[in-house]
Amino acid sequence: MATTVAAAVVLAPVALLLPASPAHAADGDVTINLLLSNDFHGRINNNTVKWAWKIEDLRTNTVADGGLLIGAGDMIGASEFASAVQEDQPTIDVMNAIGLDASAVGNHEFDRGWDDLRNRVIDNGANAAWDYLGANVYEKGTTNPVLPPFMTYDINGVTVGVIGAVTAETTSLVSPAGISTLDFGDPIEAVNRVAADLTDGDGANGEADVIVATFHQGAEVGAGSDFDTEVAKGGEFAEMANLNPAVDVVFNGHTHQTYAWDAPNLGGDLATRPFLQTGSYGSNIGQVVLTYNTTADAVTGYTVANQAVPTSGVNADLVAQYPSVLGPIDTTVTDALAYAASIGNEPIAEQTSDITTAFSAGSYVDGSYTGGTRDDRASESTMGDLVANALRDGIPADMGTPDLGIVNPGGLRNEFYYAADTSTNPNNTDGVITYSEANNVLPFINNIWLVDLTGAQLKTVLEQQWQRDASGNVPSRPYLMLGLSDNVTVTRDPSRDEGDRITSVTIDGQPLSMTKHYSVSTFSFLATGGDNFRAFTEGTSKDTGLIDRDLWISYLQDRALLAPDFARQQIDESGMPATVSPGDQVTFTLDKLDLTSLGAPENTSVKLYARTASSQIDLGTFPVTDGMATIDLLVPAKVPNRSPLVVMALPSMTMAGKGLTASTVTATADPITYGAAGAVEVTVDPVAATGSVDVLDGADVIGTGTLTAGAASILVPAGTLSPGSHSLIVSYGGDATTAGASTAVTVEVTKATPTISIKTKPAKVVVKKTRPRVMVTVAGAGDTPTGSVAVITGGRTYVVDLVAGKASVRVGPFAKTGNRSVVIRYFGDDLYKTAKKTTTIKVVKK
Repeated sequence: MATTVAAAVVLAPVALLLPASPAHAADGDVTINLLLSNDFHGRINNNTVKWAWKIEDLRTNTVADGGLLIGAGDMIGASEFASAVQEDQPTIDVMNAIGLDASAVGNHEFDRGWDDLRNRVIDNGANAAWDYLGANVYEKGTTNPVLPPFMTYDINGVTVGVIGAVTAETTSLVSPAGISTLDFGDPIEAVNRVAADLTDGDGANGEADVIVATFHQGAEVGAGSDFDTEVAKGGEFAEMANLNPAVDVVFNGHTHQTYAWDAPNLGGDLATRPFLQTGSYGSNIGQVVLTYNTTADAVTGYTVANQAVPTSGVNADLVAQYPSVLGPIDTTVTDALAYAASIGNEPIAEQTSDITTAFSAGSYVDGSYTGGTRDDRASESTMGDLVANALRDGIPADMGTPDLGIVNPGGLRNEFYYAADTSTNPNNTDGVITYSEANNVLPFINNIWLVDLTGAQLKTVLEQQWQRDASGNVPSRPYLMLGLSDNVTVTRDPSRDEGDRITSVTIDGQPLSMTKHYSVSTFSFLATGGDNFRAFTEGTSKDTGLIDRDLWISYLQDRALLAPDFARQQIDESGMPATVSPGDQVTFTLDKLDLTSLGAPENTSVKLYARTASSQIDLGTFPVTDGMATIDLLVPAKVPNRSPLVVMALPSMTMAGKGLTASTVTATADPITYGAAGAVEVTVDPVAATGSVDVLDGADVIGTGTLTAGAASILVPAGTLSPGSHSLIVSYGGDATTAGASTAVTVEVTKATPTISIKTKPAKVVVKKTRPRVMVTVAGAGDTPTGSVAVITGGRTYVVDLVAGKASVRVGPFAKTGNRSVVIRYFGDDLYKTAKKTTTIKVVKK
């Protein structure tokens, strides 16, 4: 085997090398039969024996010197009821019986946490007998793997090394609490490191002749795509293109895609190496038949293919072909189904028609969606919204009253089909929902948490539907649409900048308030930041102790008959106004009006209404094509000013309206001295609010300001308010998207300090003879002071009323010569304080 270090791979068409044929094997050739199963997800059902038969048949009928059965993760977890009800023990027993040699861990192996995987599932090999590998799963804060990075196996004298790694996205795919002691590193870097060790000639760190890398990660698309196209998309799969060329075979999982590709391998034993994924749920067995020549110390050829698992045939006939292997498996499956049937076959609810996840690649036939493939996680579904309703309504009153429920689409693992399936359960007739069917929808055993979020934090959660991992990278699923309870409506504009694409949210018909707190009922997986919805962790969480399965089953049992709700909670819009006014020319587009759950109606029209205080005014009907409508209308004169706009798609009854975002106004004011101008400082939340704010004294507007960044300083003109305490109203009138609001502010106005000026005449005052006149002027910054003044001199007090702010009085004559003091006292009035001023009069002999 070549041990050259990895070099950059040039993706270009390559000539396929014909494998060495075992029938014409060269001297030293060893043929190795490598089989793959990925994303089995506990499929314990009537097809399990067929899956095992296919493995045994490929072992038996492939000419080879030996082989390995390898997994690429998610062998357990997100399992069907027959496995889930026994914590996947039936699946573990089946894997042991079929002889699974090794598997990468998948993210679902960590569904119940690392302690459960280590101590119960693996249990030092006493339970799961195969080697669970995780070269990039480290003890937290270190690079010490907590699982074996690789294992080697001898195939007729050839050492085959199997390296396992799981997607680094695992941290966002399972409950963080369960993996709090672990780190998940770069899987490609980890595999390259181990591959280098296995080919460095140092037996102390392991050596291998052939290396298989099994990743729980894969291409985004299989059928209909190719290796080069998928690599061009970037991400972890693209990085696999540059794997150490010493890696001879690459097995994939996680993305549930089906492909068998020959990929360039610059510097490897061959010009290409196989990349293989089998889809999911045991639908195929992947097979690579590889020839290694011991003389050349190199891989000299391979074939790669997916071998379909049969879906028909009698299990007993299959067991009879390989009884020693399939007999125990058949017994395990039979026992597991019987146990599950005792619990799961009982009906718990009824339905009127299909309730499903979102499907892709289907079509509308006679106005109803049909066909395609389940589990389109980028789209809204009837199942997702139903589960969200259960999360909102299923919490016992003594545990809290959530405002809304939120569901991650990846948590929905089964459908409710109306059609009967009596193949294993005679009770499962048309319209019946059984315990096991319900359990299979939510198989992860999450606790239900209540998370207290502000409106701003909740908006961020919705913005995070456009995905970024913790490092800021776009993951393999770039968009995940959350399921929302039916009291929530959301409008989105994907053309806007990331982080600003949610254009409105209403809850119970009320616009989202950025500062108000909302109680969200959700799974512990989401509450702890799973699926990259990290904004949940900014809230205050409470674990109710309820398990999702129990709440869900109870919710279904409490309802006599379930029907799918085809109204969407989230739609796309561009340019849609929150309100309309007479004479407005309104133009905007609507998109994503249709659901793609089975049976969803194809919308054909959308009606527009202007909502008034007591009714609504029909604004017209517009056609819908492929879930999209273009609106262009002139608002008639009969519509009240700034009426909320509502749209309704038909026949789905999808309704949306941006509403007006609620606002709050706060105001403060420093004391004002009468006669001086003052200011009222105003802030409006949300900060994006625009428009004007008025300050009113009773019905009179005494000041107006314009908001800038949600704030305004409003001038109170001098003299507007008299001295005293004034309760003013601060009123924000709203804007196109924000509702108006008001508040009160108290302004204290103090009396002004007047100025006193004094004149006396004549200039010469003769002792015992002259009676001089003292002339007083009292002035202020505003209105002219009123009231009276006292003139005090010569032992006498003269009180004189002000006239137009002035007073005059004769004093004297004075009995003695010299400078005589004259004190003027102003007694104040409603606007001015008291004041005092002193002057002198010079008295002479003659």
